[in-house]
Amino acid sequence: MKNIVLAAINAKYIHSNLAIHSLRAYAVQAEEEMQAIQIREYTINQPFADILKDIYKSQPGFLGLSCYIWNRSLVDSLLVEIRKILPETWIWVGGPEVTYDAVRYLEDHPAVDGVIRGEGEASLLGLLRHFQAGNPVDELLSVPGLTLRHGEDICDTGSRELLDMDELPFPYYDLWDFANRIIYYESSRGCPFSCSYCLSSLDKKLRFRNLELVKKELLFFIEQKVPQVKFVDRTFNCDRQRVLEIWRFLAEHDQGVTNFHFEIGADLLGSEEIACMRGMRPGLIQLEIGVQSTNPDTIREIHRRTDLAKLRSNVEQIRQGRNIHQHLDLIAGLPCEGYESFAQSFDQVYRMYPQQIQLGFLKVLKGSRMERMAESYGCVYMDREPYEVLKTKWISYEEILALKRVEEMVEIYYNSGQFCRTLALLEGMFSSPFALYQSLGDFYEEKGYGGISHSRLHRYDVLLEFLESWGREQAGPSREALIEAMTVDLYSRENLKSRPAWMKGQEPWQKSIRAYIRREGLPKTVHIEVLSREILFFDYRYRDPLTNNVRAVSLTSLDI
Repeated sequence: MKNIVLAAINAKYIHSNLAIHSLRAYAVQAEEEMQAIQIREYTINQPFADILKDIYKSQPGFLGLSCYIWNRSLVDSLLVEIRKILPETWIWVGGPEVTYDAVRYLEDHPAVDGVIRGEGEASLLGLLRHFQAGNPVDELLSVPGLTLRHGEDICDTGSRELLDMDELPFPYYDLWDFANRIIYYESSRGCPFSCSYCLSSLDKKLRFRNLELVKKELLFFIEQKVPQVKFVDRTFNCDRQRVLEIWRFLAEHDQGVTNFHFEIGADLLGSEEIACMRGMRPGLIQLEIGVQSTNPDTIREIHRRTDLAKLRSNVEQIRQGRNIHQHLDLIAGLPCEGYESFAQSFDQVYRMYPQQIQLGFLKVLKGSRMERMAESYGCVYMDREPYEVLKTKWISYEEILALKRVEEMVEIYYNSGQFCRTLALLEGMFSSPFALYQSLGDFYEEKGYGGISHSRLHRYDVLLEFLESWGREQAGPSREALIEAMTVDLYSRENLKSRPAWMKGQEPWQKSIRAYIRREGLPKTVHIEVLSREILFFDYRYRDPLTNNVRAVSLTSLDI
């Protein structure tokens, strides 16, 4: 068999590429000799020369590469060099970055022989059969789903019928290559909704994998103690009975290790799903919830349907259960949403108090309705991936930059979960949560702190500096109150070996603390901190699976 290599360049090492593993599994299921297909996975952070060398050493007769917004430029550059050192190799690409302008892509990239458009399993199999048989290019014109060079012309072979999900073999029986990596899994393809910024809305044929197959495969992950499985299904809970059956199965077979990640519509949840979640082990599942905006004009314009009141109610009910990690998404730069409107959307999402808030920026994807409407929205965006918005009729580039600063502050201080008590104190200084992160971002900009990888302790130093700067303009919490809040946050994560200079000393109470620990027979994995109004006992044997913070309880006294 001629060497066939399917390659992917991921954003991070911890990621894996479901597409190339599914492509290979489908080909192997059809023909045993396809077992020889090689998989190569790299990351965008690897040296370019190392990736080029590894592909060359595999000596592919056929090379397939997946193209996404995070790797497009790197793939394009790589293919130019591969063509120089492997002039006889047949080079094909696939993925969302090339599916919707395949003809233009081939016109602009002479090193590439063809494009596999859209869902690729059956198209790649047909292509590889012709490749293995040494058939002339003419015969490839009978394989649907391709765009390829034919002499001086570029030909499109038409669309291919979408696969039945049960035809797809499970690609993960050998987990050797997935150690310490996230596994991506799909139990459905397509999306019932029509969000104008999303490519999933283009596939209106929603297809589900047989539930018995899904259960068998999920049980495999559980028994193999896979750390995390991310479902790539769009709006996983669009079928309520199906989601209930899957979640109940996961709860029944849980072995206390595997975490399952789902992207859901929170406003679609009913009382049964919420009751089901209440009985789950903390950390068994986590939810990604796309809010995107709370502006009704924006929601309407992007063809999204959201019952915001129900979403808010369901998020709160889940939060009260204290066992499900919730990750809420917002998108800046959407039509009809200016800076002030986005600030209101942010505040409403913030006050739902999820574990994480993702403040993303609109990406105008090829083939999406947003791309077609960009001119009418005055939407100016980057010519190269990730095609991120620069400005619209409603928001300026200067305001986008301000939101970038807010994004950085949210990531550092809120999403890290390391500053819970400190942030609660600081929030009272400002008219809104957005105002806090905007002011903090402006302070970072003014001091030149932005974009620098500071240590966690230095982040606290910056907060003290920020408080002192802000305190000159208006009343806020006392320095002592802020220091005590930061002390609690620091010890909630780790038993510090040495105390920062700004932290209040414990010398007057050390004798009593040591006596208490001896009397109670406590291990060294505890810490007792005497504050002005409370005594906190930090027990590092127990951590909250949602926040990673240790158990902290108040002591009435140390018998001082």
